[in-house]
Amino acid sequence: MTAQRIDNSESTAAQEGFSWRIFGPGILMATAAIGGSHLISSTQAGALYGWQLAIMIILANVFKYPFFRFGTDYVYDTGESLIAGYAKRSKAYLWVYFILSVLSAVISTGAVSLIAAVILGFMLPASIGLSTITLALIVTGVCWVFLIAGHYKLLDGLTKWIMIALTTATVAAVVIAAGKPTVMTVDFVAASPWNLATLGFIVALMGWMPAPLEFAAITSMWTSAKRKTDNTTKRQGLLDFNVGYSISAILALFFLALGVFVQYGSGQEIQIAGGAYIDQLISMYTNTIGEWSRLLVAFVAFMCMFGTTITCADGYGRANAECWRLLKGQDEINKKQIAFWTTYAIGGGLVIISFFAGQLGSMLKFAMISAFVSAPIFGWLNYSLVKNHQKLSPGMNALSIAGLIFLGGFALLFLANLAGLFG
Repeated sequence: MTAQRIDNSESTAAQEGFSWRIFGPGILMATAAIGGSHLISSTQAGALYGWQLAIMIILANVFKYPFFRFGTDYVYDTGESLIAGYAKRSKAYLWVYFILSVLSAVISTGAVSLIAAVILGFMLPASIGLSTITLALIVTGVCWVFLIAGHYKLLDGLTKWIMIALTTATVAAVVIAAGKPTVMTVDFVAASPWNLATLGFIVALMGWMPAPLEFAAITSMWTSAKRKTDNTTKRQGLLDFNVGYSISAILALFFLALGVFVQYGSGQEIQIAGGAYIDQLISMYTNTIGEWSRLLVAFVAFMCMFGTTITCADGYGRANAECWRLLKGQDEINKKQIAFWTTYAIGGGLVIISFFAGQLGSMLKFAMISAFVSAPIFGWLNYSLVKNHQKLSPGMNALSIAGLIFLGGFALLFLANLAGLFG
């Protein structure tokens, strides 16, 4: 009787087709992805180097794709998250992921909440005079209350509207800017990014492109929750994932284009420091759409980063709670454990912010580079787990191996160059 009910419910889900309700984990990942890598790094790449780094954005998205997709495949094939798979394969896998995730939780959550705080400060009247740390405390405090009170369902609904608003504003700005691109100065000389001096910038650009790779396991947690509550099929789950991933990748190129059309070759000094660049970013939109849109665009950008902060805190909270459950041998996640690890991500992020106050650019670069250096490890964990569980198609297997070589090669090149600088 139970099996019949399951068959009937799956059949019903399939008959419903690809409705709005099936979208969730993929859009959550896209919301988490469209943070510092898109709003800041991609636009800076376009402003500084024109279209030259578009190839690196494309390669990062292509070569990370299989490792992110494995999270969705694994959930629908086994009914478990990647993290549960790590535990079954080897406790060593689980410990590696847990240690790296505990560190990434505070670094990533702190970085994105700091961007949100800076944008919030840009929106508020100067007379209010709140410090960046105070604004970050407000942002993270609201995120904490939101997550403790509502968790997945509220998060699932909010992110869809954030993505629609940001996508609409960005596409409109790029289309308008393409029609009246900035006139290059007479003495402009195009800079080349293809040297070791800019390797750190390129690695940082790819580190969160489209998101830190540990988010594959986090996305599998969201997918597992979505599958249980909405009884989605694998076909629907993959559609959700592919749509979210594609939106993130395409928007990265749109942000690059915004930098190209508005700032590249204009003679305007590009502010590398993240906080100072926020003002230039908002001006890109207002210079194309119109001054009337300044506060509206700032609000959309803030909501994007607010959504990213929420998804980071929720994702790392769930992932670390799941790791802890498996390490302790418990049957299911305790809600108190999710609350604890969510609070840890937010509280630890605030501690990080206190050390990097006034140095948003440095903090972002550190967070993005650390994400890229650890990416080959997460990629290998996912590849070895899924390959051991199922037979990969020749194309997916080849792309996975190429991805590991690409990520590992760039990480080693960066570390070798870093060692040479300090050697």
